[in-house]
Amino acid sequence: MTKNIFLSVIGLLILGTITAIIIESGEKIPIVSTKYDSFAQCLASKKLTMYGAEWCSHCKAEKARFGDSFKYVSYVECTENPNECLEKGIEGYPTWIDEKGVKYAGEQGLEKLSEISGCELPVN
Repeated sequence: MTKNIFLSVIGLLILGTITAIIIESGEKIPIVSTKYDSFAQCLASKKLTMYGAEWCSHCKAEKARFGDSFKYVSYVECTENPNECLEKGIEGYPTWIDEKGVKYAGEQGLEKLSEISGCELPVN
């Protein structure tokens, strides 16, 4: 029994050391999520586009909701495409625009984007 406790303590120490090294190195463990791939692809097929800026915290939050599936979202980076954003009348970030030209300013969240687009969110 004492041997089992000893081995458990050693295991926890090793795990703690590895965790501390990762945290100290600033290295982030990537979280891969493809849960929203079909949802993001549906938004793109409905021509719902997000306009944002890389420095915008609300844009980062909106993108994070999709995880890795954001790569399928139609997205315009306004710092790289200022003329396009000016032509669309983008006044704040993020702004979503649908195929009819209707603007949705600010973070919408996945449920609201589902309502706007008619795209179905995956079930948990």
